[in-house]
Amino acid sequence: MTTAAAGSPRTYQVRTYGCQMNVHDSERISGLLEDAGYVRAAEADEQPDVVVFNTCAVRENADNRLYGNLGHLRPVKAKHPGMQIAVGGCLAQKDRGEIVRKAPWVDVVFGTHNIGSLPVLLDRARHNTTAEVEILESLEVFPSTLPTRRESTYAGWVSISVGCNNTCTFCIVPSLRGKEKDRRPGDVLSEVRALVDEGVLEVTLLGQNVNSYGVEFGDRYAFGKLLRACSDIDGLERVRFTSPHPKDFTDDVIAAMAETPNVCHSLHMPLQSGSDDVLRAMRRSYRSERYLGIIEKVRVAMPDAAITTDIIVGFPGETEADFARTLDVVREARFSSAFTFQYSKRPGTPAATMDDQLPKQVVQERYERLIACVEEITWAENRKLVGETVEVLVAVGEGRKDERTGRMSGRARDGRLVHFATGELAGQIRPGDIVHTTVTYAAPHHLNADGAPLAHRRTRAGDAAEAGRAPRTPGVLLGLPTIGAPAAAPAPTGGCAAT
Repeated sequence: MTTAAAGSPRTYQVRTYGCQMNVHDSERISGLLEDAGYVRAAEADEQPDVVVFNTCAVRENADNRLYGNLGHLRPVKAKHPGMQIAVGGCLAQKDRGEIVRKAPWVDVVFGTHNIGSLPVLLDRARHNTTAEVEILESLEVFPSTLPTRRESTYAGWVSISVGCNNTCTFCIVPSLRGKEKDRRPGDVLSEVRALVDEGVLEVTLLGQNVNSYGVEFGDRYAFGKLLRACSDIDGLERVRFTSPHPKDFTDDVIAAMAETPNVCHSLHMPLQSGSDDVLRAMRRSYRSERYLGIIEKVRVAMPDAAITTDIIVGFPGETEADFARTLDVVREARFSSAFTFQYSKRPGTPAATMDDQLPKQVVQERYERLIACVEEITWAENRKLVGETVEVLVAVGEGRKDERTGRMSGRARDGRLVHFATGELAGQIRPGDIVHTTVTYAAPHHLNADGAPLAHRRTRAGDAAEAGRAPRTPGVLLGLPTIGAPAAAPAPTGGCAAT
């Protein structure tokens, strides 16, 4: 017995936690399930036939969050025979069979290296009425060979590599995602073109360390060349990338950013700490002078560049002097935004067993001081834009107060969030359209533009949003084994099985 009515397709829901990599992986999970005949459940549906948790293992409360959500689903599943629960992602890769031991009502556990197995595992678990746990130690199929159901009509993620060759002592990602594996430039550009053909205006190139792209095929300048090649794709208006590593950042990438018209002047470059001693303990192979030198070069080449970062507070052994140095670097770097984190011990990382783990109250107090410092700077930097005209790519869900304020929201070319009044164009502007407007107010985390828009351009992405179409891209092959829908499913209309 299944929860789906006889003859109707089974419904699914994907719940995503963590980084951009996970968000993009969830798009692939959705594409796989739909190729296998599943249909996305309505948002209000509390009883989908399949619920997939795509998990993160980076934060300290990741385990508690997952098991809490699994606990809430247990009575729901008990009342609906045939409902299935699957757990994938980094936490699944780490905990493996432990998930089924703690939550025996879970049907499928799959890792970061075998996303493509999910439809088959669901079928097998339903047939055998027992949990299926499949965790591979290395990549089976490069994720971009999988069909993808894109969440946005106007912006898309494109992976240029998976895995990481760094050994940061606080990070568990390399052990869960594996060593870096690069895609060939032609495969990356083919996927970008496929997205643009669907109406997408903006792509973000993804990698755990985009600056080391090319290590597999022996070209240390491959990333800068890839950025320049994006300028040859008609209809591609914005190119972003995340995340670079300061140790691999080369001058040719700065030149490519400055000289390639559709590459946005925005840079997210993790600092983690301003203390050289802490960076050494983190096994981050750069020092604050090197980091600030990169920022200086970026600003010389692109004075309008917006630079964002990641910072960890309270790493084991961090002294007050170390923390003060982090504040100094923040003030000197003049970030437009910063993602700030309190250090959390992750089992399996070298930092978890280091001496001098700091008391929670010390970490909290430093964290609050860091937030105050960052916001003082980001507010000052944002105020410089009052009176300036910005180009906004209209987005969905960026402004939580938009309905109440009558505004819409989107991102400027430099990545800043802009809430703008629509004026007489109310009802005509769609997500994916382009608006030019003048900044009238600045806050630490966003800009407001309360005057009427200066210009509005309708786009194909806006047409797709208005029609309710989400881009679907087939897999781009890499000479690796391919996968398709299970034999019992309807023949796919896209994806690598049709390539």
